[in-house]
Amino acid sequence: MITNQIFKVLLCISLLMYSLSGQAQTGSVPKTELMSLNGDRVGAETILNKEGATVISFWATWCKPCILELNELNDLYENWNKESNVRIVAISIDDARSSSKVPSFVNSRGWEFDIFLDVNSDFKRALNINNIPHSLLVDKSGMIVWQHAGYVPGDEEVLYDELLKLQK
Repeated sequence: MITNQIFKVLLCISLLMYSLSGQAQTGSVPKTELMSLNGDRVGAETILNKEGATVISFWATWCKPCILELNELNDLYENWNKESNVRIVAISIDDARSSSKVPSFVNSRGWEFDIFLDVNSDFKRALNINNIPHSLLVDKSGMIVWQHAGYVPGDEEVLYDELLKLQK
């Protein structure tokens, strides 16, 4: 009996977390600093696409689901950009010890989108992101309109559907 009750509670918590993962987040991208792969500091607002939507994906070199997601986004990026003028930006949260490995890691994968570093996790913290991979969809005015934590194959289709909603 207790096991059944625990199962029901865990199921409810899981369903709640799943339903919240794709909910629209109100608010805009915070004003924090990121670092380009060549070491230049840039304001987070400068990564946004003023002509269309921006997908921001938080990742790390040690995160296997992150790499799977970014590989998939890279495969889709050219077509998505032609269809919707979207910009994809990947934000590495690798810390100071491992961030020096990010440029060679990215080059070995051939990712075509822009990569920035959030070495101190200031941007991640300002957005209240706890787990990676974590993707945000930001409209051209800089408002976060959708977000999703985690990755399983097929999540990119959900993201694309949300992207298309912005085109209407």
